[in-house]
Amino acid sequence: MTRYRKQDPELTRRRFINAAMGTTATVGIVSLVGVLGTANPVFRLTRDKMPPVEGDILVHAAASQEGDPIKISELSDQLVRAWPMGKDKEGNNLIRKGDPNNVLAIFRFPAGKIIAPTNIEATINGEIVAYSDVCTHAGCSVADDDQTAGQMKCPCHSGQYDPKRGCMVVGGPPPRALAQLPIKQQDDNLVVGGFFLENPYPFTEAEWEARKEAVKAQLA
Repeated sequence: MTRYRKQDPELTRRRFINAAMGTTATVGIVSLVGVLGTANPVFRLTRDKMPPVEGDILVHAAASQEGDPIKISELSDQLVRAWPMGKDKEGNNLIRKGDPNNVLAIFRFPAGKIIAPTNIEATINGEIVAYSDVCTHAGCSVADDDQTAGQMKCPCHSGQYDPKRGCMVVGGPPPRALAQLPIKQQDDNLVVGGFFLENPYPFTEAEWEARKEAVKAQLA
């Protein structure tokens, strides 16, 4: 006859609870490590991530011409994508493409075609205008290879903007217009005249004001 010792129900219950708690703690630690491992690093405002600032030269963003200054003589109502190019601390040219939200859209229209609510004083002779190229709906780059001349249509969710009227929304889900960037002429080049006139994607008005102050403090 086989002899065995009867299990104490209380000890069995305690072992089960302890094992369950240990498993839960392990899963929790693994989950926390996973979250921390994928968390975005703290944003650090470096010069390549600064938004366009006064004095920056606008250069081509297209891969085949990236970094080449955009010439006024080559502009038309066909959208041209651009980056702002400023200076690093040593005074060397630095394209501010560390933040993909810095990409811009440039147009040139015949005199009289650009109208309100565009800020005409922020254009060049009422003919050349610059906007953020980042859709205010979900942050996609609006420019693509299928743009119809004189129009802007986001390829992600079909948001549509009118660059002749302050890039106001004329179709689709975007909640507001694209931010206009003031520009000036310097010989045959385009130069940034100041910060975006409105808060660009992804900033709220308060966040944009704070970002401008942070940029001013760093450049002072």
